[in-house]
Amino acid sequence: MSKSHGRHELKHYINYADVIELRSRLPFVAKPDKNSIEGNGYRVKSLYFDNYNDKALKEKIDGVNEREKFRLRLYNDDTSFIRLEKKSKKNGICFKESATISEEECRRLLDGDFAVLKEKENSLCLELYAKICYQQLRPKNIVDYRREAYVYPIGNVRVTLDYDIRTSQSIHDFLKSEPVPIPISGVYILEVKYDSFLPEIIRGMVSLSSRRSTSFSKYTATRII
Repeated sequence: MSKSHGRHELKHYINYADVIELRSRLPFVAKPDKNSIEGNGYRVKSLYFDNYNDKALKEKIDGVNEREKFRLRLYNDDTSFIRLEKKSKKNGICFKESATISEEECRRLLDGDFAVLKEKENSLCLELYAKICYQQLRPKNIVDYRREAYVYPIGNVRVTLDYDIRTSQSIHDFLKSEPVPIPISGVYILEVKYDSFLPEIIRGMVSLSSRRSTSFSKYTATRII
């Protein structure tokens, strides 16, 4: 299991013109993420867990200081590498823990065989299993989108542009290679993640007059829009 140190995370709704502007600016100071495919970024597909009362969704909307969410994630429809992730936030700082699971283990989860998490003997898997039992967490909603990512070494900065966001509540779509069916049109999100400080060159680079800050995550956006 891997566990990250705390990072700052800024999110902004932007428009398509902003995306074009950032695409032209960022390569001058930041490098494209190594996972990008021919300069076109990569696809991210996440399956979020929540309970019958939408605990994770409501805590996000209400801005609860200490909150967490669990998700399964894969990239470019590659089912050979699937991660279980727990993302938490405390006092404005974000933390992430992750563990890998196999495609077969993922299928068992989607089929409601949650005991597979106990068999992993991994602390993150065991934590999710406990919360499935006692908080009634269940696989709830898929979020699928294209991401363009840029990295800047000073401050360990990562800038991402997310768009072509799609959603589905049919959890078995998670392992399918076909596009997730429901588009969330007109939503573009800029995210800036960094460690202890954000270099001025990046701050200036992503300063867009038309942007507006948001506390919404893509999970929230696909649940309420």
